[in-house]
Amino acid sequence: MDITLTFLGTSNAIPTAQRNHPAILLQWENEHILFDCGEGTQRQFKHANLNPCKLTRICITHLHGDHVLGLPGLMETLEMSEYAKTLKIYGPHGLRRHIDLLQQIYGRFKIAHEIHELPLKIESKEFMIENALMEHNIATYAYAFIIKDKLRLDKTKLKKFKLPNLPIIRELQQGRDIVWEGKKIKAKDVTYCEKGKKIAVVLDTKFTPAAIELATNADVLICESTYAEREAAYAENYKHLTASQAATIAKKAKSKLLVLTHIAQRYEHNLKIIEKEAKKIFKNTKIVKDLDVLTV
Repeated sequence: MDITLTFLGTSNAIPTAQRNHPAILLQWENEHILFDCGEGTQRQFKHANLNPCKLTRICITHLHGDHVLGLPGLMETLEMSEYAKTLKIYGPHGLRRHIDLLQQIYGRFKIAHEIHELPLKIESKEFMIENALMEHNIATYAYAFIIKDKLRLDKTKLKKFKLPNLPIIRELQQGRDIVWEGKKIKAKDVTYCEKGKKIAVVLDTKFTPAAIELATNADVLICESTYAEREAAYAENYKHLTASQAATIAKKAKSKLLVLTHIAQRYEHNLKIIEKEAKKIFKNTKIVKDLDVLTV
């Protein structure tokens, strides 16, 4: 099943008329995962014609306001919409205290929720969410959503063995050899590997090898590109990335597609400078705008 990415907010700390604060929704099967929740995210769900009540997890990169101040409004929207799940919220150390303070100001979050502070292993039978510490001016994590490889049965090859539809076939799908009517059937002869997928989300960091490691072999690297190279000094000072640095991460990580977001307002009418710089280093690059949808 494909992964659908909806870019609900693509600005940096200062939103523009066209770009809201950071928020990215990843949809895959029953998982609806929100990466960051900038102010106004609940309204962006409406603009995108998406149902926030399908949310299963929220992954916060760090606790700067432009990445988390949408939480109180979103939680209230979920409460008033009779959200029926237990929402899992992940983020850096301090997230629990931050959410507690928000609730002291705005009132208790009445929907069922769990708070998990990173680093933490997040894994199910079918997928995992890796997290790695970046280099920003407060504790910041990047994430990688990874669908695991699956062993699939090759029905054409299976037919020649004339196996009935028995539970024994599941043994083959799990990679175990079987014996049928006195003949050994090797799992490798009737199965193939369906490769998984990987989406890396790197927001708010200076250039760091940790970003390259997290994004290694990603099908899509979603990466901040706050500055053009001419503002490299600003990027270094505020611990953000330039377009060239984002492209270098994608190239070194051997990612397939680089998606640039977290664009500073100064480039709103001159996005080509960001795109041109990145494409010099990594050709398969695109800049997204609010409400863009990408299917992987």
